[in-house]
Amino acid sequence: MTDAPPHIGTLREKPLHASLKEWYSRPGDRLECPIDGFVIDLVRGDLLIEVQTSGFSSMKTKIATLVASEHSIRIVHPIALTKWIVRVDEDGTILSRRRSPKRGHLTDVFAELVSFPERIIGSGLEIELVLTEEEEYRHHTPGRSWRRRGWSVLERRLLEVTDTLLIRGVEELRRLIPEELPQLFTTADLATALGRPLRSAQQMAYCLRSTGLIEPIGKRGNSVEYRVV
Repeated sequence: MTDAPPHIGTLREKPLHASLKEWYSRPGDRLECPIDGFVIDLVRGDLLIEVQTSGFSSMKTKIATLVASEHSIRIVHPIALTKWIVRVDEDGTILSRRRSPKRGHLTDVFAELVSFPERIIGSGLEIELVLTEEEEYRHHTPGRSWRRRGWSVLERRLLEVTDTLLIRGVEELRRLIPEELPQLFTTADLATALGRPLRSAQQMAYCLRSTGLIEPIGKRGNSVEYRVV
């Protein structure tokens, strides 16, 4: 799905969102439908489908309102298992392309789900994770994005969908808990079992605790100790 390199003036087109919506749509779906004061990406029968590439927090009011109106909602969220970093100049000419050493993981969804973890319990909300290969285009802007030495993200582009996982409730979240986790564990133990940063394990633990899948049972030093319910 690679097109011509992006120009600086076309960044609002959000090609990843558009590509995912096109990939996900089926014959008979209605696009960009007004529902209860909100515009919905796709409507499939009674199911409202929202493609959200990042920032679940921005959907908090929208999801709360639609859930309160007893709508069935599915958030389609991409996780890039493989990402290519593409650097371009001001004219959109590609300067370099390399594979990012960072790989996405299914549990990355918890970084977004922290915005409303309780909504996944019997509320009519589903989350479909779309595992992808993507390109991330960057442009150099002095004085910005100091962590990337001035290279700002322009847009993300979909190359391939490799798999999907539909989360309909807490049981699908339970399957994301690593089997090798000790019976009693801290977020540090969880991070080790996942092979992910501690911050990711803390976000996962917060969501699992909010949904009743784990519970605190004491402390180990300064760390809270949990067990799977």
